[in-house]
Amino acid sequence: MVEQVLAAVRTAPNTTELRELPMPRVADDSALLKVEVAGICGTDVKMYRNPPFDDPVIMGHENVGTIVNAGPQFRRLHGVDDGDRVFVEHYVGCYNCQWCRIGEYRHCEATDWRTNTDARRYGYTTLNHPGTLWGGFAEYMYLPWNAVLHRVPDGVSAELAGLVTPLSNGIEWALLAAGVGYGATVLIQGPGQQGLSQVVACKQAGATKIIVTGTTKDRARLDLAVALGADETIDVTTTNAHEQVMDSTGGKGVDFVLDCTSRAGTAPVLFGIDVLKRREGTLLIQGELAAFPDFPVKLLTEKAITIKSARGHSYRACELALEQLASGRFPLERLSTHRFALDRVDHAIRSLAGDTEEQDVIHISLMPWLGRES
Repeated sequence: MVEQVLAAVRTAPNTTELRELPMPRVADDSALLKVEVAGICGTDVKMYRNPPFDDPVIMGHENVGTIVNAGPQFRRLHGVDDGDRVFVEHYVGCYNCQWCRIGEYRHCEATDWRTNTDARRYGYTTLNHPGTLWGGFAEYMYLPWNAVLHRVPDGVSAELAGLVTPLSNGIEWALLAAGVGYGATVLIQGPGQQGLSQVVACKQAGATKIIVTGTTKDRARLDLAVALGADETIDVTTTNAHEQVMDSTGGKGVDFVLDCTSRAGTAPVLFGIDVLKRREGTLLIQGELAAFPDFPVKLLTEKAITIKSARGHSYRACELALEQLASGRFPLERLSTHRFALDRVDHAIRSLAGDTEEQDVIHISLMPWLGRES
């Protein structure tokens, strides 16, 4: 086993540097993951630009790889062996609280860096914690006894499995949180990773009409939305979106609005309230807005609208995402648009942010061993 591990460490806003770090000691109840793919999403862009703390961090929270050097107790606990390919959730739960016991690790205090300075979460935990390798932008990653693993089905490549996080979020938010089901009409705002994943989730659940909005620069993404099952797309920069949604629904409005616009301000939320049906429509928001001045509570109550929030995913959503990937029903491989090696982490993150010459970026696979002997 190698003694040093190459990792891309975030050392300041908009800055990473390659470092060689000592391989952590593996006890009977721990293991290592040889990282094959670390997905990059919008959260990485946010954490790269505005880190929540100054200490050095190995980013990368969407991680797939193979188990190596697993201790005997770790193998017994997780039912895995060296060489098994797994997807690792970024939550490292306590396994004792009510949330962990039902697979809702995202709600465990031990995983929440916002409220717990000693929290463990891949891509967020600093180098000064025991285990050191707490992120996927590295050749190897440390797995303690309480890491949350999902076995990747045979036939699902590492790169395809790298889509589990956005796909599980789509399933969690659209189906398990919002409640989209058979016969529903749905408006999905924003054709990014989450929006496109929600198209798949809604189609699989039996929604009868799925409308996706975007801008002119999203043309390739909107075309992909159709390939994944959307019935209609709207370019909000060139079309009267309200008129088109109401025409498409016979003047009734939609049952569900799933807002995936993230940083687009208050306009998408207001538009969503406007086009929801008059009784018992549901609006799902990601909660990126710190505040919402002059929120139209009166209109909300008049239409009897329910607002729900979206955050992370459950164990069940990850299992459903892996089943979906294994089924081959949808061309989900088209979501994975770009690959970069470990020494191009900065370029990869900036590409997702739209700050480079890369075109039509949706989901990026950071592959630590790309172009190198393993």
